[in-house]
Amino acid sequence: MQTTTLACSCGKVRLAVRGKPIMTTECHCNSCREAGARLGALDGAPKFMADNGGTPFVMVRKDRVDILDGAQYLKSLRLSPESPTRRIVATCCNSPVFLEFKGGHWLSIYSNLWPEAAMPPIELRTMTSDLENPTALPNDVPNAGHQSIGFFARLLGAWIAMGFRTPKVEVNGEI
Repeated sequence: MQTTTLACSCGKVRLAVRGKPIMTTECHCNSCREAGARLGALDGAPKFMADNGGTPFVMVRKDRVDILDGAQYLKSLRLSPESPTRRIVATCCNSPVFLEFKGGHWLSIYSNLWPEAAMPPIELRTMTSDLENPTALPNDVPNAGHQSIGFFARLLGAWIAMGFRTPKVEVNGEI
């Protein structure tokens, strides 16, 4: 099984990702765009949003991700205290690392962490119905208004392969 090593922009946080991703997406939901603006405004944060305003992610099974170094720098950002999602940031350089849904069995790792040669190509843009003008997006991949049946089928397939487990990811507080 192939392993890809990922790192934050300063290199203090490193992850190992094993195997093939579940899917490579670009999310255009209001939450991802709001979080992108907040994360992008952090001091020294790297560029991680797509030029079209979407948030590119590589979705991977949690059981195939290991934090190799820098776990002490990982903190979460929630858009509100009730938010079921948290965005994990490497506070050493304010690099967004991944998004995690409460109870989810996968991580949506920010694509900018991938070495260019190892970056899987985007397969789908999702939640384009939240955009004022979704027709402005390129037609190089499907531009789904919401998550598609295929999107959920891939997530379900990964969960089945994991034996319906939902591993926990610990981080050190919130920013």
